[in-house]
Amino acid sequence: MTGVLDKTICLSLNRSWRPIGMLTVGEAVIAMAGGLSGGHPAFGMDVDFMRKEDGSLDMGQLTNASPVAWEDWIQLPVREHDLAIATVNGSIRAPTVIIQQNYDKIPMKRPRLCRRGIWERDQGVCQYTGRRLKPSEGNIDHVLPRDLGGRDTWENLVLSHVEINSRKGNRLNREAGLQLLRAPKAPPSVPMTFAIREAKHPHWTPFLMT
Repeated sequence: MTGVLDKTICLSLNRSWRPIGMLTVGEAVIAMAGGLSGGHPAFGMDVDFMRKEDGSLDMGQLTNASPVAWEDWIQLPVREHDLAIATVNGSIRAPTVIIQQNYDKIPMKRPRLCRRGIWERDQGVCQYTGRRLKPSEGNIDHVLPRDLGGRDTWENLVLSHVEINSRKGNRLNREAGLQLLRAPKAPPSVPMTFAIREAKHPHWTPFLMT
């Protein structure tokens, strides 16, 4: 049971059915039961899809998306493709999408500082040459090299062609004869609706912005 409760496979929606966060199954269950502070309970989304000829689910054909209160949720059957929470009273279907019925806002989120984040901020373009790079051609460069105290920050990391980065080595840009096209900076925060793009569970697909 612990393993299922710790899985981050539940998408949280606001009352307009727009994504606002990701939860573990355990966190979703708590939200549906009223939350730690005893607030308004979230509803679980009873999601179902059409079946293909081979019997598998067609995740592109949603046939049901019904908000269900906790007292009714625990009565839902656990289907063959569902994860189950084992309890002393039997198995309960693990929620994969919940709706915060009394929440209508959309929180903001800044993209995570990582290789993918730098690629997306710089739009796949080498910040020294202006050349659009293939994944195999790009590297992340420290504007101020690590050996000189450079840190992993949005303002000190840029996308660079691997040859440019190799040629620069541990030197400053001026020492290597390089000049940035523009000063790097942190990307702006974006609505969580657009920040969640990868479905951690197939049930999320109909609710994500494309």
